[in-house]
Amino acid sequence: QVQLVESGGSLVQPGGSLRLSCAASGSIISIYRMGWYRQAPGRQRELVAAITSGGSTNYADSVKGRFTISRDNAKNTVYLQMNSLKPEDTAAYYCNTVALVAGGPSRGDYWGKGTLVTVSS
Repeated sequence: QVQLVESGGSLVQPGGSLRLSCAASGSIISIYRMGWYRQAPGRQRELVAAITSGGSTNYADSVKGRFTISRDNAKNTVYLQMNSLKPEDTAAYYCNTVALVAGGPSRGDYWGKGTLVTVSS
């Protein structure tokens, strides 16, 4: 029903920057919210940042001031600009969307397969 394709994950040195992208496709009628979560080995998945269709954003305390989420509604794409990266940012990053799709629930929850970000010297 909905496909989310992430890109941009890579190996980067501490202090560096990366930009993640996630494009949503499928029988999408409306997207309410798009966001990024991350999961490090041995840890639970956690919210990194999210943005609503109206542009409201929220961030995890650990990334405030360093990460910026944005979206292109026309392209159903969300971005995560990550600056001043730290080793503790190392994780698999997953794109998430809450959307109304044809034949689906009124507010379906959909996930991408993830992209790996490694911060190491």
